Amino acid sequence: MARGGAEEGSGEVRKRKRRKRAKDDGDQERETSERPSDSSRPLISTEKKEKRREIPEKPTEIQPGSYWLTRIVFIRALGFVYFAAFLVALNQNKELVGKNGLLPTPSFLARWRQHLQMPDNVSVTMEAVKAVPTLMWWVPEEDTDLALDAMAYTGLAISGVLVLFGAGNAVMFTILWALYHSIINVGQTWYHFGWESQLLETGFLAIFLSPVFSLRRLPQSSPTSWTVVWGYRWLLFRLMLGAGLIKIRLDPCWKDLTCMNYHYQTQPVPNPISYYLHQTPESVHKMETLANHAVELVAPFLLVLPRPIRTFGGIVQVLFQVVLIVSGNLSFLNWLTLVPAVMSFDDKTLGCLFSVATRRRVIDIQYDWKTRRKPIRWYFSQLVSLALAGLIGYLSIPVVQNMLSSNQIMNTSFNKLKIVNSYGHFGSITRERTEIVLEGTFNSSWGEDAGWLEVEFKCKPGAIGRRPCFISPYHYRLDWLMWFAAFQDYNRNPWMLNLASKILAGDPTVDSLLAYNPFSDKPPTYIRARHYLYRYTEWDSVEALRGNWWKRDLLDELYFPVVAEEHLRPFVEDLGFHWYTRGEDRSTD
Repeated sequence: MARGGAEEGSGEVRKRKRRKRAKDDGDQERETSERPSDSSRPLISTEKKEKRREIPEKPTEIQPGSYWLTRIVFIRALGFVYFAAFLVALNQNKELVGKNGLLPTPSFLARWRQHLQMPDNVSVTMEAVKAVPTLMWWVPEEDTDLALDAMAYTGLAISGVLVLFGAGNAVMFTILWALYHSIINVGQTWYHFGWESQLLETGFLAIFLSPVFSLRRLPQSSPTSWTVVWGYRWLLFRLMLGAGLIKIRLDPCWKDLTCMNYHYQTQPVPNPISYYLHQTPESVHKMETLANHAVELVAPFLLVLPRPIRTFGGIVQVLFQVVLIVSGNLSFLNWLTLVPAVMSFDDKTLGCLFSVATRRRVIDIQYDWKTRRKPIRWYFSQLVSLALAGLIGYLSIPVVQNMLSSNQIMNTSFNKLKIVNSYGHFGSITRERTEIVLEGTFNSSWGEDAGWLEVEFKCKPGAIGRRPCFISPYHYRLDWLMWFAAFQDYNRNPWMLNLASKILAGDPTVDSLLAYNPFSDKPPTYIRARHYLYRYTEWDSVEALRGNWWKRDLLDELYFPVVAEEHLRPFVEDLGFHWYTRGEDRSTD
């Protein structure tokens, strides 16, 4: 009986368990039927986590607004200009500013030592470096030529790497900037032109363009600094607007649209195309002048507008510089102005210049920067960029004041390091072209029938049948200064008398600066400088058909009179120049 009750009780318990189990199974079934399928079930339970884990779809094209490819184009362009500048330095600096050059560096630094009252036993002081920032302070006088060549060769090697690989780093750009700074600051009158300061400003900003040490074309952890991008746009803006303002303020021919009637004939070193452009009708010249005003006074403002307009503004500036390159030999000025114009174009615009593989790599980099956490070094680079922006802004204050002033000064630096400068080219146009022609004779008399022989320069007009040359971006500094000297007095150009003395003494130092020196083997007895008025022949004239590019008329006065050694030597030595004695070792090889 007791056992039967116990069994009955245990059966009751089992029934209750079965009912509970069935109920639980039913609840689970209902829950399962109400639960969404795996395909529609959210991966993250909360909306916040869902947003955090949401990954954008990877694009198939380069997106606008980045400058990875732009930097490659920019580095190659700047490397090309640096290469041209250092090549000029290598080929000419020993003759111009070397130990026995036309304006020797040792004499120049000696005058500064005297001016700063430096003790004889002190080679350099901080005050001297501040006054003339150059490495040449530490170079002994006898090693002047060697040091000038070493700086040029180093610059050529580094700039060549930039051109070949399209990659550079802060160390390389710093070396280039320091070397060219050292050359300019002992270059004296040979380097007193706006494009020298422009190259230094362009080169200084480039120091902050790339990583410190990496030489990768696409250094993923180092995007192009926005401060540098806008710094170059600001540089291009000032270049063009400054040039436009100085023109309308300085010379009335820019207002009456007649400047281009003269420019092609009177520019420092014309090329063959200049000859034909000069022959075009006056109506064309007026249109050229109007176009110049539009590009320099209006188009710069396009550079600060949104991307599509800025891109168009960049194209305008590039085309304008190409026209200037084609129409004259203006050193590397216009090539250099093309460099900051590159920063008007982003990767999407310049992508067509690169291979498919390179474009895909940029797409990957853009995607990674959008989806991944930025590295710590990026935050440090932002601090550097902010400091750089502050420096540019501060140094721009006197530049802007000068540009807005009615007494605007062109091609001026307001700081010794030439980091931010004032620019302006061809503010005034000369109406006539005068040229200095150096002549010498072996005759013991110096009359008109003494058999005078002309010295020919590398590129400047001389013989009337000689075709103008194409040399840009290369630059013959002596030829350029001869153009300036022609409308100045020789007393303002002591190097001119030193040049005459070297020809008269048979000094081989100057031979490489000249196209033809009839006195390289035997020095002349007398030398003189004649003054001529030069004009283009008309393209269909009898003179042109005879092969003459120029016609010239002798002006009344000599540039400097007939001189022999006994006349010129005391004068030259009083100026601090050394008179060459035949037999001295003056090899510049």
